[in-house]
Amino acid sequence: MRLNLKVPFAEKDEAKKLGARWDAGRKVWYVEGKEDLAPFARWSPTPLDASAAEAPAPKRAAARHVDSSGKAYVGRNYVAHPRVCDCPPWEVCDKCLATALKN
Repeated sequence: MRLNLKVPFAEKDEAKKLGARWDAGRKVWYVEGKEDLAPFARWSPTPLDASAAEAPAPKRAAARHVDSSGKAYVGRNYVAHPRVCDCPPWEVCDKCLATALKN
C-alpha cells in the first residue's frame, strides 16, 4: 500500500534516510510496502488534507481544434474535418481559401 507524505523541504533528507521516496510526476514524498509506518507518522497527512488521498497523475491540457466558425472542439467533442486539398496547413491555396481561418 502506498502512503503519500507531507514532508517539508528542510526534512526531506531525514525522510529519505528512513526509506521515503520522491514521486517527481506527482511532486510528493511517499512510502510503499513498509510494515511499520510509525517513523513516518509526523509526515502523515491529516484526513482533511488534499494530499491524503493518492494524488492523481498530472493532467495534460486537452488538444483544441478551431474550425472556420471559431468554435473550439475539445476532447470527446472533437470532430475531424476532411482535408480539402493536399497543401501544407500553413499555406492557403485556391481550393482551401473558403475554409481557411481569417486573421
